[in-house]
Amino acid sequence: MVSLNHYLVLSAILFAIGTAGVFVRRNLITILLSIEIMLNAVNLTFVAFGRALGAADGQIIVFFVMTVAAAEAAVGLAIVIALFRHRESLNPDSWTALKW
Repeated sequence: MVSLNHYLVLSAILFAIGTAGVFVRRNLITILLSIEIMLNAVNLTFVAFGRALGAADGQIIVFFVMTVAAAEAAVGLAIVIALFRHRESLNPDSWTALKW
């Protein structure tokens, strides 16, 4: 049987990978994917604690987090596509101005 510590270590590793992807990568789509990895790490933590405590609260919270993450991904991708059409680059360093 897998203990709670195994789930928490896996979740911490996933969160660290996502954080590294946000800080290291220079492509906005990769940054969005890294944020999704971080959200999935948090979801894994919620499910692990819910399973350890014998409650379904963790799974219910994960359902809402996944709903918000899907909306965040859709809006984020729409913004990235709009910026790509205007700047023709996915490098966030090229978007320093707040004006179009």
